[in-house]
Amino acid sequence: MIGGLALSFGAPLVLFGLLALPVIWWLLKLTPPRPQTETFPPLRILQEILKSEETPSKSPWWLTLLRLLLAALIIFALAAPTLNPRENQLSGDGLLALLIDNGWASGGDWDARRAAAEGLIREAGDAGRPISLAFTAEGPSDDATPVEATTALERLAAAAPHPIPTDRAAAAERMATALAGNSAGSLVFLADGLDSAETASAARTLAALAPSQAIVYAPGIDGLVGLTGADNSTEALVVKAVRPSGGAEARTFALRAVDAQGREIGRAPLEFAAGDSAAEARFAIPVELRNDIARLEVDGVSDAGAVRLVDDSFRRRRVALVSGESADVAQPLLSPLYYITRALEPFADLARPDSADLAEAIPSLLERRPSVVVLADIGVLPETAETALQKFVEDGGYLVRFAGPRLAATTGEDPLVPVRLRTGERQLGGAMSWSEPQKIAPLAAESPFAGIKVPDDVTVTRQILAEPSVNLADKTWASLVDGTPLVTAESLGAGTIVLFHVTAEATWSNLPISGAFVDMLRRIVTLSRASANTTDGRTAADSLPPYRVLDGQGRLVGPGADVQPLQLVADGPQPVTLQNPPGLYGTEDGYIAHNLLPAGTELKPLPPLDLGAPLQSRGYGGEDAVDLTPWLFAAALMLFALDALALLWLNGAFSRIGTAFANRRSTALPVIALLAAVALAASATPGLAQVAETAVATNAPDFTFDVEKAIEATETTHLAYVETGDPATDGISRAGLSGLTQYIAAKTALEPGEPIGIDIAADELAFYPIIYWPIDPAAPMPDQAAVSRIDAYMKQGGTVLFDVADDTLAGLSGGGVSAGQRRLRDILADLDIPPLEPVPSDHVLTKAFYIMSDFPGRHTGSELWVESLVRDADGASRPARGGDGVSSIMITANDLASAWAVDEQGLFLFPTDSSDPSQREYAYRAGVNIVMYVLTGNYKADQVHVPALLERLGQ
Repeated sequence: MIGGLALSFGAPLVLFGLLALPVIWWLLKLTPPRPQTETFPPLRILQEILKSEETPSKSPWWLTLLRLLLAALIIFALAAPTLNPRENQLSGDGLLALLIDNGWASGGDWDARRAAAEGLIREAGDAGRPISLAFTAEGPSDDATPVEATTALERLAAAAPHPIPTDRAAAAERMATALAGNSAGSLVFLADGLDSAETASAARTLAALAPSQAIVYAPGIDGLVGLTGADNSTEALVVKAVRPSGGAEARTFALRAVDAQGREIGRAPLEFAAGDSAAEARFAIPVELRNDIARLEVDGVSDAGAVRLVDDSFRRRRVALVSGESADVAQPLLSPLYYITRALEPFADLARPDSADLAEAIPSLLERRPSVVVLADIGVLPETAETALQKFVEDGGYLVRFAGPRLAATTGEDPLVPVRLRTGERQLGGAMSWSEPQKIAPLAAESPFAGIKVPDDVTVTRQILAEPSVNLADKTWASLVDGTPLVTAESLGAGTIVLFHVTAEATWSNLPISGAFVDMLRRIVTLSRASANTTDGRTAADSLPPYRVLDGQGRLVGPGADVQPLQLVADGPQPVTLQNPPGLYGTEDGYIAHNLLPAGTELKPLPPLDLGAPLQSRGYGGEDAVDLTPWLFAAALMLFALDALALLWLNGAFSRIGTAFANRRSTALPVIALLAAVALAASATPGLAQVAETAVATNAPDFTFDVEKAIEATETTHLAYVETGDPATDGISRAGLSGLTQYIAAKTALEPGEPIGIDIAADELAFYPIIYWPIDPAAPMPDQAAVSRIDAYMKQGGTVLFDVADDTLAGLSGGGVSAGQRRLRDILADLDIPPLEPVPSDHVLTKAFYIMSDFPGRHTGSELWVESLVRDADGASRPARGGDGVSSIMITANDLASAWAVDEQGLFLFPTDSSDPSQREYAYRAGVNIVMYVLTGNYKADQVHVPALLERLGQ
């Protein structure tokens, strides 16, 4: 303890590793000598190949200290130090009884609760005490039999919060049964902070264990909130919420409405006033958007109570109302639609016809996509309206009809009634009358109206009777006490037809003025789909399979194997259990929402408990305890990075990088990348190494080139051509060199890349072994700088092939001069070129690959001119006149590119002068010889010296 701060180690024996620091210092004090930097003196390198053994110099003191500190930090981190560790919480000995809340209110702080339980279990395990572990949201399979700490930790790791209320009494009973009358040394209750109906009973059961120590952990519940209802009224969506009672401060939460895809539709404030435990949030958004809502959730709260799921019954339906009366406005209380409107208006959008003509009114109403159509005393329907209504029902709509004088007077068959009706009506005092008004029988449990209570004073004096049939009972939803049907229904396609055998106003029965009438209509509308032409929603069913359920953090997940189908109950909300957790039940086509908190839920804080021993209250989390292990590892990692940077600095890496960046321009390649590109192309491009060496040595400011084009040019050998600016001429050059490239790849071991067009004024020329230059007299004359670059390229080992395609080259030997030759002379005038001559018969070009005597193209009238070679005095013994270098210039007028040119299908683009197909073959061979000559130089000429060389080697 230093200055109020305490330090503990989880693995103190690891600190003995500090004794190894002197050994580590001895090992780290040596470092290899720094490598020397040489400026490439070859003889010096050869001189120092044989090195005498050297003793490494000592490591700098600061580097040794850095590494020692790194080792010490790792040792301390492995010792698991904790600043201000929590003191032992358990006292005495004996069994540890651990009761843990894992209900819906535990989702937000479950990690803190599990961490607290883990600390208690480890402390009990270190003391050799058994642990009885029970969870309050588990079923009867939860076994509280005392186990060792290892087993208890495994059970704790497998536990998770459930989205259901806790059952503390059942968990306490399981613990008491497992202990079989034995007392508990320490009793710890890890609560969720809320009270429940079983808390007092559970406390009595736990107190009977006679513990010598009792501890209750309770979290702060100020941030706990639950959604208890959602009312999609006419004006807005109203969401009701509760928080634990006793909240003195005002607090505001953000409530989100999201659709089935998780997209936010709206956001509203949920404001709790000071001292209030209930609040409402309003979403004033259009009905169409409200109908897309699938989930309401409190932003930032991760438990199932802060989530409210909605289903098809939540959506506001559109109900179309049609009446056969004509005096609706004059006498509203006698209107058949008056009571229907009062019953449905608060939770449905009502639509009325614009015309009294049913043939027009009903199809017009159906175009508005209602869920339910109500016909109040409509007898005979026009054929158009009847067909439209029948299709509406078959597509999934609900048709609700009410009896009346008009329907009773109908004599024909009506396909839009669920049962066959008798003509006339049954009334009090008539031929088929009762002696007194009849009451309504209790609604059957299998009826869609199940759970609706009908008052005893509701009676019926007149009704339309149904013809008896074998399936009449199956079609009856409600009946009178004498067994005659009051409400019948029948499925038609995907929809349903419902018939009330009484009127919609109080002339035949006082049912329309009772609350049961409102409940019946709302139940029918709820059973209908939000739109008759969609497949969402559902119809009545006895049970529904689980579709999606909420987990302990309020997320929708797939149901587990222990989740059972939801059994619909007749009265009251369905209970939320471990077998039926909150979620969506049904199928993708239709489901209902099963929510956690019903209306009227109250959240109360946990009261003081009597657990049979002096009670110690604590909160979750070790706010004062700080685990130093991750911080020490982070510091060690930083020191390791500093050590790596120090090694790089000692080895001179930073100085080399600095030199590379000093020679780099913003638009040029680094020198290292340039030399790599040169190395790739040097074998195929004579003189390229000299160009790069000169550029690097002088660091010329204008030595820039396109990076991507440089990489493309150096990946493989490419033939290049000069772009003249004329699309036709450039197209012929590219097609010609492309054809020659394909021929070379097929006939030789060389596989050149696609030809590349170059701008002699801007592009780097050193990457290409040969440049084809078609002389076009109409093209602009290159400027002096471009001609100078060509001259430098030729002097450094490159070859330029000039092709004058318009005439023979007689002008070079004194004949007439054409426009193309005049342009060629202008270009050559600025070039420092050697004397030229036609290719001699003994020149290397005549035997570089093929044996040839001339070099035809599309034309055959011109010779190929090359650099004139000095005659060798020993010419008789050396017939090959190749010389020691490659001609830097070649000139022809045979239009080689046109002879080589092919299209994308490999077809020749231009005919040759001669009809003999061998001319084109010889043109290709001439191209192969020119390329091989440029790439290989005079090695063919040296073949004649092989016997002399072998003879000299033999001597």
